[in-house]
Amino acid sequence: MTPRLQEKYYKEIVPAMKEKFGFKNNLRVPAIKKIVVNMGVGEAIADIKILEKASEELGIITGQKPFIRRAKKAISNFKIKQGSPVGVKVTLRKKIMYEFLDRLVNVALPRIRDFSGMSKNSFDEAGNYSLGISDQTIFPEIEVDKIARTQGMDINIVLNSRSKEESLELLRLFGMPFAS
Repeated sequence: MTPRLQEKYYKEIVPAMKEKFGFKNNLRVPAIKKIVVNMGVGEAIADIKILEKASEELGIITGQKPFIRRAKKAISNFKIKQGSPVGVKVTLRKKIMYEFLDRLVNVALPRIRDFSGMSKNSFDEAGNYSLGISDQTIFPEIEVDKIARTQGMDINIVLNSRSKEESLELLRLFGMPFAS
């Protein structure tokens, strides 16, 4: 079964983007290549169970088993040794990516307290969008009663666009609530 946002992309977003930017070919229209979700868990140095719990929660949120990230270099100020686990990461592609974006835009972001929209300044030079979430409980899959500690995450939406304006319009058409 095709995800709802993937159908919307081909039926509504591609024609709208072609009309607005004057693209001649459907393949020229920007698309989402992947979504990378990262949780930095610095406290895992003292207690590995914190990392295991964060990995379990990220797996529940994304629907995919996370990859444990390890420190590349030793940093004595933070008591980090080379090779010690410091976070978890998931790269979402294809159907899982569209389903996660749908839940993020339509369910999770509206649950943020005092939410006034996403910043339009979080695009990089390549047109990719990055956002940070300070609390994983905005996702309905996470049971608030079973959480030992709140954990933030970084979400990077990687696009194959040629400008920030194209990326902004694509995400806006997907339903991303940007601040005005």
